[in-house]
Amino acid sequence: MSIDGNGITLFNLIKEQDLEGIVLKKKDSTYEVGKRSYSWIKMINYQYANVVVNGYKKDDFGWLLSYEDGNYAGIMELGVPKDVRKKIYEMKKKGENDKFVFIEPLTCYVKYRNVTKVGLLRLPSFISINN
Repeated sequence: MSIDGNGITLFNLIKEQDLEGIVLKKKDSTYEVGKRSYSWIKMINYQYANVVVNGYKKDDFGWLLSYEDGNYAGIMELGVPKDVRKKIYEMKKKGENDKFVFIEPLTCYVKYRNVTKVGLLRLPSFISINN
């Protein structure tokens, strides 16, 4: 679908319907295979939520997330500053298994693209700690 102008109005409609976003492009641009183009810009309709950090991965960086109701929400691997990571690693451990170290629950605010079909946050990214 192509709409000439009215990008703000279109994006507001995308937000009202909880769609993922839109792509804006220069009218005279062509598709460039295999590379990013500044002539095509993805405008993502990010969603925001409070989630609970229950633990972290042992091998790579990643925080174990759940929704406030206790259901699993996924793993967050994006946007966490080093000083905040350090705070989590210094928290009292509640236990561990072969993949995760479990900590006292900590609430944080994240942004994400959407919720997957199985109910997980798609690409959650750290905004702030709430506690």
